[in-house]
Amino acid sequence: MSPAKRAYGDLRTLRYVSHPLARHGYMCAPPSRPSVTDEDTDCKYALAAQRPHRGQGSALAFRVDPFTDYGSSLTVTLPPELPAHQPFQVILRYTSIDAPAIWWLDPELTYGHAKPFVFTQGHSVCNRSFFPCFDTPAVKCTYSAVVKAPSGVQVLMSATRTVYVEEEGVYHFHMEHPVPAYLVALVAGDLQPADIGPRSRVWAEPCLLSTATSKLSGVVEQWLSAAERLYGPYMWGRYDIVFLPPSFPIVAMENPCLTFIISSILESDEFLVIDVIHEVAHSWFGNAVTNATWEEMWLSEGLATYAQRRITTETYGAAFTCLETAFRLDALHRQMKVLGEDSPVSKLQAKLEPGVNPSHLMNLFTYEKGYCFMHYLSQLCGDPQRFDDFLRAYVEKFKFSSVVAQDLLDSFLSFFPELKEQSVDCRAGLEFERWLNATGPPLAEPDLSQGFSLTRPVEALFQLWTAEPLDQVAASASAVDISKWRTFQTALFLDRLLDGSPLPQEVVTSLSKCYSALLDSMNAEIRIRWLQLVVRNDYYPDLHRVRRFLESQMSRMYTIPLYEDLCTGALKPFALEVFYQTQGRLHPNLRRTIQQILSQGLGPGVEPVAEPSAERDAGPDTDTPALLLGEEAPGSAISLRDVNVSA
Repeated sequence: MSPAKRAYGDLRTLRYVSHPLARHGYMCAPPSRPSVTDEDTDCKYALAAQRPHRGQGSALAFRVDPFTDYGSSLTVTLPPELPAHQPFQVILRYTSIDAPAIWWLDPELTYGHAKPFVFTQGHSVCNRSFFPCFDTPAVKCTYSAVVKAPSGVQVLMSATRTVYVEEEGVYHFHMEHPVPAYLVALVAGDLQPADIGPRSRVWAEPCLLSTATSKLSGVVEQWLSAAERLYGPYMWGRYDIVFLPPSFPIVAMENPCLTFIISSILESDEFLVIDVIHEVAHSWFGNAVTNATWEEMWLSEGLATYAQRRITTETYGAAFTCLETAFRLDALHRQMKVLGEDSPVSKLQAKLEPGVNPSHLMNLFTYEKGYCFMHYLSQLCGDPQRFDDFLRAYVEKFKFSSVVAQDLLDSFLSFFPELKEQSVDCRAGLEFERWLNATGPPLAEPDLSQGFSLTRPVEALFQLWTAEPLDQVAASASAVDISKWRTFQTALFLDRLLDGSPLPQEVVTSLSKCYSALLDSMNAEIRIRWLQLVVRNDYYPDLHRVRRFLESQMSRMYTIPLYEDLCTGALKPFALEVFYQTQGRLHPNLRRTIQQILSQGLGPGVEPVAEPSAERDAGPDTDTPALLLGEEAPGSAISLRDVNVSA
């Protein structure tokens, strides 16, 4: 077992002020080993003073050393007279400016356009720019925070207890369970609550609250109850959800007690269901039991994906779960074709070189190959319910600690001694060690035949569109009413067409006649796939739909994929024109990412946008380096459509 190191953090007086003023706070952290005289912690900001806060205690010598391009090492020298094993407190006073973890939004970047907004995103190693911390999942601590905000601004944190002192405008937060640094999260803005269950509420901007409530009222409690039946009591008290503006750089984040999720997903019901259930599953796998190293991120994501699918099976049936699994495994194989079967990032135990940002290891292998390994273990048991019993015991044993893969596998073989006697860990071609360290696809994939009623119509329609002659194809295809399909069916169909692009122009023309108007009325997950087909096939009659879509979207997940496709061929001038017209509505980080994509091939030093006011509109954050989860370098062959950007 690799138990998590324990510490305690106290984050005080984080002042919410109008961007771009400095943010201040205080962090107190008794180390888990008081006899150690030097403690290193990673941070990314200058210390404001070398004196203790409010005159308490004695001044300590410290230094800040280079660590990586995404953090610095803070070394504090403790006084030699400090008694061994004597608890003590280190107080740091610091100012955090332009921190990658902290996203400040002007009112124009919110849905309501009423008030400024701020949120933090710590995964994987961004929170070192939010507060001084041991920024590794191997170290867990409880924390408290005091946050002062202007009147009318609601502040929330990933904490088990919240107290608001109205006359002071001060919020007091406390997390009673130890969590890794990346799960400390804060959001503040024009947010209102609505109860959706006995232990859940949604928080959203007023203009979105009724939609969020109607989508989730009653169902979150069903998902929590299903998870508890499978894996034991929910241990975090409340399960609330806050919907964030479209600038949120990923789809969802499993912050304890308070899931963060992008508001853009509200219009795509099935994706909303899967994303929230995935974050519910993280309450057991990832939050309670955490991977001790980023090199084994699958211990959180793979297990959460397995648990998510057990919950959806219990709630919505096996057919729907198999459809969603087929959709994701399709994307996994798509990513593998791009990366190659020998790619080192396809290992479950991926090697993280010193100084490499762990976020670069976020890919579909972390989720889907990890899921396939868990499904294989469940098959060894002969009964998924027996495997549920094991996972329940595993959570109970390791809750609030961090583990490595060997902890999981040793516990598995101990729980099933008959399997250990059969040496299932050494079966030829399916060795546990090979599952962990072999590159390429999963060694075994689940039987998805229970979903054939949903996946076979998709396959049949795709095969129809690749048949001859085309006039007969169009006639037969028009008899298939995809308006009655599930979102995942339509998305899977369009993904298959994208895989086959570029298509013959006459096929694209017929596809447009059959589906363009219908798809244009569907949710964003469907529309973006159709529009990518339009772009990848240079289908000019539907370009006006691409323009309209990009004019209405401010989310990274619905803009970057289209700009990546637009910039690979003759449509780059069109992309430049649309970006020129819409850039003022985009967050500076997203704007810079798109500028990097657009600048590919324009020559050194050439900026895609020449208007003088563009940089002024960006505000003081213009020079802040964007640290976005799972981001690929511009020009990469991997589209963001091919990766899971949920956490």
